[in-house]
This record gives sequence, C-alpha cells and structure tokens, in this order.
Amino acid sequence: MMTDPIADMLTRIRNANRINRKHVEMPASRMRVGIANVLKDEGFIDGYRVEEGKPSSTLHLTLRYGIDGEQVIRSIIRVSKPGRRAYASLKELKPVLRGQGIHVLSTPKGVISDRKARQLGVGGELLAEVY
Repeated sequence: MMTDPIADMLTRIRNANRINRKHVEMPASRMRVGIANVLKDEGFIDGYRVEEGKPSSTLHLTLRYGIDGEQVIRSIIRVSKPGRRAYASLKELKPVLRGQGIHVLSTPKGVISDRKARQLGVGGELLAEVY
C-alpha cells in the first residue's frame, strides 16, 4: 500500500533522471497527470501520455535532457507531506532560485505552477519544488 503517491512519482522521476533514462512510467491519477502537465508547461519534461488500461491507467513521462546530455531537472523534492502539510498564500509565494525553478501547487484552480498562481492571484498547498 502506497501512502504518498506524489512522493512516489517524484522519486521515480528523480531516480530515472539520475541514470539518464529517457522514459518513466507509473500508475496514473488526476493529481499525477496535473503535476506532469505543469512540468511539461514549464519545460522540465518533453511530454507525457496516459495509457488506459485495466485495472488502472499508466502515466508515461518523457524526460528532457540538454544538448550535451545534462539534466534539466537538477532537483525535485516533495514539500508538503502527509504528516506535515505546507500551504502558501499569494504573498508567501517567492520565486525558486530567482525564477529558474518552480513550486508546484494544488489550488482551487487546479494543479499549477507558482508563476501561474501569481498571475491568477491564488495560493494553495505546496506539492513540490523543481529546479
């Protein structure tokens, strides 16, 4: 039984990134697809697709690397955990590495990046930090 599926997703991405693997797959959920969409929109992954299946769907991510094979995702960490949730209001959202990284937030507007949250004027639960 998995207690934190978001941490499992981030760990799979982190492990695949460390061994320069191009593709990662994991069980799909709406939250995981939302996080994958944010990572794609912000340029940290090349793409994703959801493959329908029984009993559950599978999420396939395509990781992005630089021209010389350098890693685009240098760090990906879970901020809010099941034992200690972390929330941030609009005023508390500060840029990660002076704008080179992002926070992934779960807001009433859906799963979005901190840049988009500032545009929409909303805060929410800090799911992950990526740079």
